[in-house]
Amino acid sequence: MKRNNTNQYGKNERDGIAFQSGCLASCRRVLARIAGAKEAIFHESFKALRAHEHLLRLVLNEAEAAAWQTRYPYLFFPTLATEKVQSVIAWDAKRRGLQRARRAF
Repeated sequence: MKRNNTNQYGKNERDGIAFQSGCLASCRRVLARIAGAKEAIFHESFKALRAHEHLLRLVLNEAEAAAWQTRYPYLFFPTLATEKVQSVIAWDAKRRGLQRARRAF
């Protein structure tokens, strides 16, 4: 006797497995896109913030966390990360200017 693989809702178990596999593949693609963008932004910004590598990584992690709070994290992450990195670069430039002024004084 052949067993019918349907659940209580009349759906085939194979359909559920295919759906789960599709969702998992989609999540992995989103994670890979964000990780790729994160590395690209890191390498692009590292030249400007060599002394603050740890701070740069923290800022990128913060941007990623904020992006995951949105409905489309892979769309929001690059912009959020770029804005945060630019603010750290501006902070570093201001800090350096103050140090130079203090030495000159």
